[in-house]
Amino acid sequence: MIVDKDGIQKVILNLLSNAIKFTDKHGAIKVNVHDDHDNIIISVKDNGIGIPQNKQKIIFERFVQLDKTFTRKREGSGIGLLMVKMIVKLHNGSITVNSKPGHGSEFIITLPVLNSREFQGQHQENIIKLSSEEKVNLEFSDLML
Repeated sequence: MIVDKDGIQKVILNLLSNAIKFTDKHGAIKVNVHDDHDNIIISVKDNGIGIPQNKQKIIFERFVQLDKTFTRKREGSGIGLLMVKMIVKLHNGSITVNSKPGHGSEFIITLPVLNSREFQGQHQENIIKLSSEEKVNLEFSDLML
């Protein structure tokens, strides 16, 4: 599949970083990647603090932080989810969120499959060629632990 590997890495790292920030140390974070032939579906799900229903649409806007107080426990610039949305959109994909306060959040990314065989010889540096059995090593240094 053809993707901007750096962009998709930023998307995954941002979603994981948010999941870590908003889930306590005894919580759980699950990542799932599913191939449904026409799309790759990536889910990052946590059982953290969750997002109120009336705030779920605005979290993808610029500089939005749900806790804007000076005493907030979690740091951030408020542009991470905007960046995620823009990168996903550049891949002709979509992102949705399912969340309930006190029960966690699930971010679901749907990316259409662009087969690398159709683009052989073009943009080779951006093509990730891995079988489903190979390990994918991501750099997690950007995660806020």
